[in-house]
Amino acid sequence: MSNTAFLLLVIGLVYAELMNSDVPCGVANRGKLRMVHGLFVGIAVVARILHRLGICHQVSFTRWFVACFLSHLKQVPAGLRVKDMTFSEVPVRVYEPTSVCDGLRRGLMYFHGGGWILGSIDSVDEVCRHIAIESDTTVISVGYRLAPEHRYPAQLDDCEKATCHFLSVAETEFGVDSHRVAVGGDSTGANLAAALCQRLACSEDRHLPFPCAQVLIYPALQMADFNLPSYQQNHAVPILFRGRMAFYFLQYLNGDVSLCQEVLEGNHVPTELRPRYELWLSPSNLPPECLTRGFYKHPSPEYDGEVYHAIKEGLEPEVSPLLADDALIQKTPRTFILTCEYDVLRDDGILYRKRLLDLGKDVTWQHVLDGFHGMINFFNQGWLTFPSAVQVVDGAVHYIKTL
Repeated sequence: MSNTAFLLLVIGLVYAELMNSDVPCGVANRGKLRMVHGLFVGIAVVARILHRLGICHQVSFTRWFVACFLSHLKQVPAGLRVKDMTFSEVPVRVYEPTSVCDGLRRGLMYFHGGGWILGSIDSVDEVCRHIAIESDTTVISVGYRLAPEHRYPAQLDDCEKATCHFLSVAETEFGVDSHRVAVGGDSTGANLAAALCQRLACSEDRHLPFPCAQVLIYPALQMADFNLPSYQQNHAVPILFRGRMAFYFLQYLNGDVSLCQEVLEGNHVPTELRPRYELWLSPSNLPPECLTRGFYKHPSPEYDGEVYHAIKEGLEPEVSPLLADDALIQKTPRTFILTCEYDVLRDDGILYRKRLLDLGKDVTWQHVLDGFHGMINFFNQGWLTFPSAVQVVDGAVHYIKTL
């Protein structure tokens, strides 16, 4: 294939992808989002072509491109000490404010997003620096293992090992009050934070303090229903399409992406489980304003037992924390949830908030009306910066200061 033919192929595929996207009028910085989406689509198209030509895996190319061109580490600012370490063989980056502290500091375990297959410690470096400095908090960013090389529960296991290690040495080695350590993350990282809180709540080995809070930034919390109003309204809004979220869940579980359409339709949910899930996932549980941009009731899907058995772990609380029983959710700590209006995952966060409130739990909710999924990745990133990303990060900072 000549260079010209390759370029024309890429341009054609990118154009086709862009024509399938939708950037609503209410989204912040629409023009820039279109441009950024075009960049990411271009990366994805090239990665797909290279994969099919047998040159390299598409995930490997995407990680390489992001690491080389979109993750630039800056000089460590005054007032902060940054160190790469390992906690129980899990890579972490520790951000410690150097200002004088009257007593022990609070701590935050941070898990990056990226669909369980992308993202890294470097990709959230600016976010963690900002949180550490502005909230005077010791932040631990966790470099958990990724799919497709490592499937569930490797990611959650790494987050648990790193968190328990830090809790055991927080006071003696870092001057952090182990009873004031929160867990948090964005997108699938927030999924890991919520799942970890539920896993630790079930643990019989409770010699370590329990996380004091969970900080969930536009979290992915369930694999049962991809037809919620937010999935319908934002199905083609960059940078997370409806179909892509199902793809990420499947990559996390087993890598069988041929099941994507079946999962999107809901064929993987057993008939006997649907009434229980309906109680928790019904659109009637959402605020009325979540329905104003349109919503239709999806026809009852036809259950496929083979699909269910292939992905059944995805309906367990460790993958879908929103689907946990009341008794388990009752044990979770106080919670901060941030959602974005133009995000397929909007309703996951709002529905989890309702379940927590119904159980009398302490919940703080922030909703970014002009926000889209992935905004935190564009915090303090030069020409890629979105001003609304500051609102997202500072919302988390404000909450962490209350812990």
